[in-house]
Amino acid sequence: MSAASPKVGFVSLGCPKALVDSERILTQLRVEGYDLVQSYDAADVVVVNTCGFIDSAVAESLDAIGEAIAENGKVIVTGCLGKRASLIRETHPDVLSISGPQDYASVMSAVHAALPPRHDPFVDLVPRRAREDDVGIKLTPKHYAYLKISEGCNHRCSFCIIPSMRGDLVSRPVDEVLREAERLVERGGVRELLVVSQDTSAYGVDVRYAEREWRGRAHQTRMKALCEGLSELGAWTRLHYVYPYPHVDEIIPLMADGKLLPYLDIPFQHASPRILRLMKRPGAVDRVRERIARWRGICPELTIRSTFIVGFPGETEAEFEELLDFLREVRLDRVGAFAYSPVDGATANALPDPVPEAAKQERLARFMEVQAEISAQKLEAKVGSIQRCIVDLVDGEIAIARSMADAPEIDGVVQIQDGRDAGLQPGDFVDVAVMGSDEHDLYGEVVPARRPAG
Repeated sequence: MSAASPKVGFVSLGCPKALVDSERILTQLRVEGYDLVQSYDAADVVVVNTCGFIDSAVAESLDAIGEAIAENGKVIVTGCLGKRASLIRETHPDVLSISGPQDYASVMSAVHAALPPRHDPFVDLVPRRAREDDVGIKLTPKHYAYLKISEGCNHRCSFCIIPSMRGDLVSRPVDEVLREAERLVERGGVRELLVVSQDTSAYGVDVRYAEREWRGRAHQTRMKALCEGLSELGAWTRLHYVYPYPHVDEIIPLMADGKLLPYLDIPFQHASPRILRLMKRPGAVDRVRERIARWRGICPELTIRSTFIVGFPGETEAEFEELLDFLREVRLDRVGAFAYSPVDGATANALPDPVPEAAKQERLARFMEVQAEISAQKLEAKVGSIQRCIVDLVDGEIAIARSMADAPEIDGVVQIQDGRDAGLQPGDFVDVAVMGSDEHDLYGEVVPARRPAG
């Protein structure tokens, strides 16, 4: 009888980009014969993939490392917080190894050192590698997957330290991305692809939009060409982290033609030109207004999600009111907001006139109140319509689904009241008659399938 396989526990924190990193590490661990376990007690060693973007994420990561040490004792740390190794060592000196994001080789070396793979003379002569058609381990439900198209970012936003953690933009070759998407859809059963990066609009600029071949045709390493390729796979394709560059205009017709989900996740961050300049973000707010109006003219079903920062250093009451006026004018569909929080290493920390914490929280509450009213009105306008949805889960009699306007975990849901009776399962596409709404979600019932005449 062969010896039991070595066992690794895994804790994954942070954004979807970090989740993709976790999936790749877990896949390699499985390929090398490690068992993946769900508890500290069952693990021989624990890997913690950390986040380090804002102070609350740093605190969560340090707490997770501390819990793993207390419960298991053998802990390997990787991810964005790994770029601040001295902080980790100061707080948790007993960690076995520390590496930064995307450093899969260092993680595997640390696992090998702490927990060598078991020797099996019957299989060790066979190369252990993922099959060409292997979709690997996914941490999302079977029916959707994050598709990471690049690493790093060329921008230097004053509130952000991502480039210092993940480096400058490095685009994945377009054929490699399309083959991965093809495997996920055709062999993995994925029905929705969520395209993620630090800056999706900049895809390919670092490689001068080099051409690669996929399915017998040349495709540029460029956002539009990538989207055209993904549209051939028959799955929903949803774009995240899109900068509002002019060439975003090129993909709106693809949405109008049903080749991409009519959904754009664009982090505008603010609407005051002066504050945007302090953020080192694009500051032509009037052009943004014009572009949004033009996009909606081409694709009336377009959903725009965005995030904003309130209480940025130097933000005056008048500039905050500019932001509220922008919200009321452009009426974005999905919006998130954060009160500015200093991030260790961000240049914005040195800006003058910080906004008092009480004022930041008061502005955040006012912001969300304005957006809640807009969201409630937009969703109420969908009552009486039929929405194409994808089912995420069935909970009792109700199926929880998402429309084309809803990304998982960050947007609203569609509660299908007769989901169980209709026999719905996760991953099913279904047409839903919308019967009610609130500030965030829709409620409805399955549209009965038409019977053929005769």
